[in-house]
Amino acid sequence: MRLRTAAVVLFLGVSGIFNVTLAQNNRVRANQSVSVPKSSEELPADTGLKAHTHLLVLTPGFGKANGQAAPAQVGPPFPGYAYETPASLACLYHLVGGEGRACNPNVVTQNPTGGSRVIAIVDAYDDPNAASDLANFSAQFGLPPANFTVVYENGVAPPLDPTGSWELEESTDIEMAHAMAPGAQIVLVEANSASNLDLYTSELIAGILVSESGGGEVSNSWGGLEFPEETELDSVFTFPGVVYLASTGDGPGTEYPSVSPNVVAVGGTSTNRNPFTGDFLYEGAWTLTGGGPSFFEPRPKYQNIIGYVAGPSRAVPDVALDSNPITGVWVLDSNTEDGQPGGWFIVGGTSVAVQVMGGIINAAGHFHNSSAEELRQMYDHIFDFDAFNDITRDNCGPYGGFLAGQGYDFCTGLGSNHGYDGK
Repeated sequence: MRLRTAAVVLFLGVSGIFNVTLAQNNRVRANQSVSVPKSSEELPADTGLKAHTHLLVLTPGFGKANGQAAPAQVGPPFPGYAYETPASLACLYHLVGGEGRACNPNVVTQNPTGGSRVIAIVDAYDDPNAASDLANFSAQFGLPPANFTVVYENGVAPPLDPTGSWELEESTDIEMAHAMAPGAQIVLVEANSASNLDLYTSELIAGILVSESGGGEVSNSWGGLEFPEETELDSVFTFPGVVYLASTGDGPGTEYPSVSPNVVAVGGTSTNRNPFTGDFLYEGAWTLTGGGPSFFEPRPKYQNIIGYVAGPSRAVPDVALDSNPITGVWVLDSNTEDGQPGGWFIVGGTSVAVQVMGGIINAAGHFHNSSAEELRQMYDHIFDFDAFNDITRDNCGPYGGFLAGQGYDFCTGLGSNHGYDGK
């Protein structure tokens, strides 16, 4: 069994946690274990036939939160932890001002603004609480109410995922996209199952919808191991006026559809924070991010400038953003997840990164006619520090053999986001 993940989650439960100091919280989290939802298991027989959620559940040693404290009414639901909020991400990625760039989640409050047209998000199965969770998430963090719509692949609500993990994925996706582009219409396109047939049918529906609505983005937080026939699916990501995005996964190597030349491939970084204050220290490569040269996709023209790294193959990621669950993001999902009651989660992984990047591209307002145009713009800004934060520390990949360095690398691509230039 091989596991590929694009979101890692720390479940805090609905009962809350003590509002204690950051250092105390760090001590209480000393023992942690990782459980793998069934929907994240990738069997060899699934390759080319079925995609997977990219979720791991990190269970802290203290289990569900102690103290039965009620969540705070605004801001981080449980203060005193250094997990990311819409405002701290906006600070980290220079979407708003940030004095000293400490970007402490318990201090900063200025959320991103902007966004227009449509961001469509494709996921499998039904999330019956998507609208209410998104509304409550927005209220928690002071975001405007979302313009939110759900579209079904077959015109009727799909079945529920028995594990609940796809519901958690959907909550993560729509909440992060809305957080970064609160003015955009968020459309959740629910496939009838996690089969490639259903997901790519829903991808076509999403592309048509966005194209006919005047343009925007289609963002995907799922994938599977590469397979020889994958190039036949590349045309799915070519509706005019649509920029497609896909997460690269949370494990060494490459996945489809992120390696398609017709999508923006988003990998993961680690935003390292002071364990006693929560202040931002530096952003480095994340060891679990997906990346590298594709097995089957040739290098597209927009990557000729990095041919010295990519060789003859499509290289991923193109960009990378915070994905480390240690400094993951707050997500509200009230559905049952793997038999456990929902509530506030801390979610990391490249599923977070891709939705954050999709929202940033939308809010940048350039609305390129295709992913290739978007990517040409990005690669034209290589070494432009007003467009990307060049990540030069830490490693990823098989045996940790890919190193972050100046310019393009297989861990972080062009780097993480810096403002709205070059998008």
